Amino acid sequence: MCGLSGIARLGGRALDGAADSQLRRMVQTIAHRGPDGEAYYRSGSVGFGFVRLSLVDLAGGDQPLRTEDDDLVLIANGEIYNHKELEATLPSGTRLRTRSDCEVLLHLYRRDGLRFLDKVRGMFAFALYDRTRDRLLLARDRFGVKPVFYHQNDERVVFGSEVKALFEDPACPRELDWERALRDQSMTRAPAFDESPAHSWFKGVELAPAGCVVSFDLRSGERTTHRYWSFPEFDPSQTASEEELVRGYGDLLASSVDDCEMADVEIGLFLSGGIDSAAVAALATGKPQTFTALNGSTLANGDAEWGHRTARSLGLANHQVLFRSDDVPGVEEWKRFVWLMQTPLAGPEAFYKHEMYRYVREQTPHIKAMLLGGGADEFNGGYSKGIAGGGEWPDFMGNLQRMAVRRDQYRSPELGAWWDVPGLSLVRPEVLREAAGHPAHEPYEALFRWKYRDVQQYNCWHEDRSAAGNGIEARVPFLDHRLIELVAAVPEALRPRLIWDKQILRRSLVGHLPDELVRRPKGPFFYGEGVRHTYRAFGAMLAQDGGRLLEEALSGPGARQFLDADNLRATLRQLQADPSSGYVEFLLSAVNLGLLEQMAASLPAPHVQVAKSPVPRSVPVVDWDTDAEKVKAEVVQQTPVDAGAVAALAGNVLLLKDPAEPSVWYVTIDGEIEYVLDEDELPQWPAVLRALDGERTISEVLDGLGCSLEAVHDQLVEAMEFGIVATVDAAAS
Repeated sequence: MCGLSGIARLGGRALDGAADSQLRRMVQTIAHRGPDGEAYYRSGSVGFGFVRLSLVDLAGGDQPLRTEDDDLVLIANGEIYNHKELEATLPSGTRLRTRSDCEVLLHLYRRDGLRFLDKVRGMFAFALYDRTRDRLLLARDRFGVKPVFYHQNDERVVFGSEVKALFEDPACPRELDWERALRDQSMTRAPAFDESPAHSWFKGVELAPAGCVVSFDLRSGERTTHRYWSFPEFDPSQTASEEELVRGYGDLLASSVDDCEMADVEIGLFLSGGIDSAAVAALATGKPQTFTALNGSTLANGDAEWGHRTARSLGLANHQVLFRSDDVPGVEEWKRFVWLMQTPLAGPEAFYKHEMYRYVREQTPHIKAMLLGGGADEFNGGYSKGIAGGGEWPDFMGNLQRMAVRRDQYRSPELGAWWDVPGLSLVRPEVLREAAGHPAHEPYEALFRWKYRDVQQYNCWHEDRSAAGNGIEARVPFLDHRLIELVAAVPEALRPRLIWDKQILRRSLVGHLPDELVRRPKGPFFYGEGVRHTYRAFGAMLAQDGGRLLEEALSGPGARQFLDADNLRATLRQLQADPSSGYVEFLLSAVNLGLLEQMAASLPAPHVQVAKSPVPRSVPVVDWDTDAEKVKAEVVQQTPVDAGAVAALAGNVLLLKDPAEPSVWYVTIDGEIEYVLDEDELPQWPAVLRALDGERTISEVLDGLGCSLEAVHDQLVEAMEFGIVATVDAAAS
C-alpha cells in the first residue's frame, strides 16, 4: 500500500520547478498511505510524487521504478502476486534492477503495449510515463481494490490515490456533486439493481475505472480508455459438474490466499464469526494474528464469540478489540474520519474497521498488511437468504425479478406504471426491460453486476481508506477474478445447490474448518440482535453539543439547496427518542454530504498532522464460556436500575394488546407503534410494564409478580434509555 500523486502538462510543454511545491503539497495530503519513505520525479511534461509502505523488497524496492534507458517510469500502489511467473516470460536478457513485484510491469508494457495487464494477477493502481511517446497511463486492478483519481483540463492532468491530493491543484474543482450523490443507489438504498460506473462524489474528479488503462496523449491532450478485463458473462449452457466446481473453487481460493500472503513482513487477519474470514484463516499458511471487533452489536449477535472460537480452533492468537456501548465518537473525530474516507457512505462499519486498524498499528506495528474476508458475500450468494425474505430459492429468484422491474421502472416510468397496479402485473417484464434501454442482463446476473459496482463504490473504497489512514495495506483474497469467473460458470441447474447461502464456499471448506463453522449461518457485522447499541452510539454522536455535526453540515450552500433542514432536525429528535430506528444511517449520510462540502471548500490539515483520539484497547479472552460475563461487563455499559425508585410508563407511551394474538403486545410512542412484545419470547416483561403504576417501587412491583430484577434488568435499562419507562418525577414532568 502506497500513495500516488502527479502532474502532467499537456501540449508537449515541460513542467518547470513551480510544479515541485505542488507535488510536495499533494504528497503531504496522502502521507498516511506511505510511512516508510517519499520520493519525487520530474522530467519533461510529467512530475510524480510518491509515498511508500514497504512490504516486498524492503531495502531495494524504492520508487519510481525505471527501465535502464529511463524511457519508462512507474509509480505503483499494490501487489503483483504472479510477478515471478510473469518475469519468466520476459525476453532473454531482460534485466530487473530490483526485487520489487511491480517492476515487471515496465517490461510487460514494453513488450505488449496496452495488452500488458491481460495476465497480471494482483491488486494495484499505478501511473506509468512513456517518455518516448509522451504518454501517461493510469491503470487499476479488475475490482478497483486500489484507487486512483484524476482531473483533466485544457492545460494539464493531475492525479492521486485520494481525491484530497487533487484539491491541492488550484485548477481542480472542489465541489461536491450533490445531485449525483443523492440519486446514487448506495445512498438511497432502493431495492433495485445499479450497474452504473463508480464515481468520485465530486464534480470534475474522475475515478479511473476498474479493469482499465486510461491513456493520456500529453501532446494532443487526447484521452482513451482500454478495458483489459470485463465482468464475466453468465453462460447457462456450461456443463461443469457439481464436484468439479466445488473442488475448483477450493483450489482457487487456496491459491488466492497464498498470493495474498506474499510479503517480507508479518501479515495479520481481521476475523469475524462468519465463514468468509474463517476460510481465509484456515487456508493461510503463515498463522496470522487475528483481530475481532468487540462491541455491543457483535457481542449480542455472536460475531465476537465466534471470532474467538474460530481462532482458538485453528490455533491462532486473537485480539478482541473493545468498543464499549457508551463509546461515542466526538465531533472533531468524526469530521477527521469523514475527510479521510471522502465518501458520504462513511458509517459505523467503516469507523469500526478504521479503529481496528489503529489498534493494529499501535499494538503490533510490525504488521503492515491485513487479510480480509470481504467480497465473499457479493459473489458467492451471501445475500440470497436475505433477498428471499425467509423463503427458499424460488423466492430468491422471484424477488430478483422484482428488483429488476424496479430498476427498469426508474428508467421508463410511463411504462413502469403497469407494475404499480395492485395485484399481478399484466405486462411481461421483458417489455419494460427493452423499453428502459438497459443491458439485457437476466435478474440473476444483474445481481452480481450490481455487487461488482458495490465493491468499487463502497467495499474496496472504505477498506482502502480505513487501512491507508493507518499506514496498513488491506488484502482481499475473495476478489480474485478467477474465483468470480468460476462462479459465473455455475450451470443454471446447479445454482440452487451451490449459490444458495454460499454453499460452493462452505462445501469447499469441509475438512479445513470444524463442521459447526462450515454450517454457521451468515451473520451481520453489527446488524441483527444488538444493533441498538451501535445506533445508540451514533445517534448520540449526532446529538452531542446541541447537534453540532448536523448544524455544521447544514451551513453550506449546497446543503441549504438540497437538504430539508427542519426535517433533518426532526429526524435527529426522533433518533434521540428511539436510537434503534434505522434512520441513523440515512441521517448520517446526509450529514456526511454537508460536512464534505464544507471541508472541500476549506481544506483540513493533512491526516498525518492532526491530533488523534485514544486508541482502542483489547479484552483478553482465554475461554469464552468462562470469560463471557467479564466480557459483557466490559462492553455493555448500563446505568444500574434503582429498585427503590417509583416508575411508570412515560406519558406519551401506551401498551396495547393484539386481540388476534393473545401473547402479543404493542408499545406505542406518540400514537405510533414502535415495539412489538411477545410473551412467548419475553414471558415476564409485558407483565412488568403493565404493573408499573407510578405508585409502587420497582422492587415492590417485581415482588408482586414473583419476578427477579435480574430477569428483566436489561429490558428495564433499555426502556429507561429509550424513554418508555420513567421514574415518577421524570414521568410527571
